[in-house]
Amino acid sequence: MTTPIGRPRGRVPGWARTVAAIALVLAVLFALLRLSGLPGPKDLFGSDTHDRSGPALLESVRDISRHQAASGTFQVVVDLEKDARLLPDAIRGTRTLYVAAGTVDAYVDLGKVGEDDVTVDDDRTSATLRLPHAALGAPALDPERSYAVSKQRGLLDRIGDLFSDNPNSERAVQRLAVRHIREAAEAADLTARAERNTTGMLKGLLHSLGFTDVRVTYGG
Repeated sequence: MTTPIGRPRGRVPGWARTVAAIALVLAVLFALLRLSGLPGPKDLFGSDTHDRSGPALLESVRDISRHQAASGTFQVVVDLEKDARLLPDAIRGTRTLYVAAGTVDAYVDLGKVGEDDVTVDDDRTSATLRLPHAALGAPALDPERSYAVSKQRGLLDRIGDLFSDNPNSERAVQRLAVRHIREAAEAADLTARAERNTTGMLKGLLHSLGFTDVRVTYGG
């Protein structure tokens, strides 16, 4: 009875030697690429970002006579949920948690001051100015500090996102953020601070021109 002669123990198969040789060649090749400064694998298969935007177009120019007298920076967390009336949230509905940061300016429009609103005595030592009340500018969101923390969507909403790219998906939550920031600016009483700052600015200016008695009122 003959016993079949098996493969000697410890012998590496031919296919394994081939794979090892190829791996060694590739490792040496990549090392040479790095030393030579030629593009490596990450450079060959990486992604590039190109800004192909057109030049900005000037639409209009207008003079501004507003004195920006105060500015507030605000942050608000917006939790916006939209539900379907007859479907559970897992099927249809969205909920977005959004952190919004923005600024609101308070200003006094000096362009509305007329000749009748400024009174100067004959000696030019006393002056009375009647100015319009300070107002709030439009809130400006800071895109660098505003971001969505989480977005929860129902099954139908997720399926819909696969077939459409809606650029207005965050517009509703941003509009709500702007409204909350404006409400916060109103509660912070920025307009009163703007009027105080404007009064101080005008009194300092007129005092430097020789006026000793300067009175500033609002409501014109």
